[in-house]
Parts: sequence; C-alpha cells; structure tokens
Amino acid sequence: MKYSLIITTALLISFAAQAQTRAVNGKLTAYNSFPVMNVEVSSKKAKATTISDSLGNFSIVCKEKDVIMVKPKGFRPVNQRVSGEQDTLKINLVFIDTKKNRDLAVNSGYMTEINLNYAVAHLEAENNDYCRYTDMISLLRAEGSGISVSDGGVITIRGGNTSFTPGASQALIIVNGQPQGSVDWILPCNVRSVNILKGTAAAIYGSRGGNGVVVITTKN
Repeated sequence: MKYSLIITTALLISFAAQAQTRAVNGKLTAYNSFPVMNVEVSSKKAKATTISDSLGNFSIVCKEKDVIMVKPKGFRPVNQRVSGEQDTLKINLVFIDTKKNRDLAVNSGYMTEINLNYAVAHLEAENNDYCRYTDMISLLRAEGSGISVSDGGVITIRGGNTSFTPGASQALIIVNGQPQGSVDWILPCNVRSVNILKGTAAAIYGSRGGNGVVVITTKN
C-alpha cells in the first residue's frame, strides 16, 4: 500500500510538472520584413533550445513566465518574457550595422546578402523592436534619449527651456507632421521612428519648440 502511494505521488508530481510547460511558436524577422534563419532560440526556465527555420519560424517548450532568449551575432540580443497564455511571438531583431556584422550575418546563414544589403539601404526606419513595448510611455522612457515621461504622459526634455508654470516645460509632440496633445493613442508596433530635438534642432518649430520636440513617424 505504501509503495503504491509513493508511485501515485510520483506520477502526480510528474504530470503537474508537465502541465506547467507548453509549446510557444514564434517568428524572427529583421527590418520587419525578412526572416532570420538558423538562429538559436532558448527558453530560460525550461532550458530548451531550438533553431529558427528558413522562414524564421520556431517552436520551443516553455514554462510559466519563461523568458525567450535570442542572441544572434551582429544583432541586438533579445530577452522576451512569455506572458499568460501567450502562445505566439513575433520578434523583430535589431541589426547593428557594421562591415563585420554584415559578414557575420551572411556567413552565419541568418540572412542572404541580397536581402541584408537591400534592408540596410532602404529599410533603416524598420530596424527597431518597438513591438516589445506595451504602450508609448514605456517606449519613450526606454528609447527617448535625454527625456523623462511622467505616468500621466507629460514629456520633458533635458536641455529644453525651464519654466515655473505648471505644464509649461512640456515638450512639443509632433506625429506625422502634426502637433498632438498626447501619445496615448499610438500603438508602439505602428511606430516607424522617434526623434528627440532640442536647441537649434528644434528651432524650426519656433517658440513652440523651446522645450524640445518629440517627432514621431508612424507606419500608416
């Protein structure tokens, strides 16, 4: 009886452990267009490893709240947490453009030379990983050099004019050439580029640009 209880307990533990793992599918791209092949993808907790195929697709075993790790040569490494019941990931890898990294990417079989050369020459604005942010406040805090963003979305730029009037030091926001009151409505995945202007660079906006300017261009 005791022996049977031990076996039953062991089986329950085994089943519980298996129930906590699941397969997560994903796709690796560069410049939001081209598949990145032959890249090793690992799950931190489950300690599983796989390789992306010719279309950039992969499938890997993960545990609850696992972290997907992707570290191809010549690209910015990515550690992306798997949240909730998320079973599909799209990871856009950011290429670090140098002659050495171009050779590494091609010789490692990550991208064809034709695709990489075309992307570097024509798709610079797509070379970002903005989709990993949940909202624009998180994006600007991480990607906006020299700026601070309050929880309420008020953007200030270091080096802009200062003022004691509440709200008077807020930076000007320009989206697709038009002034905007906030960035709350923008989806990070839809952002093509973010540029921070201050000083003489912001002078083209006149007195409105005195506190600096956040220039955002979207894909649509």
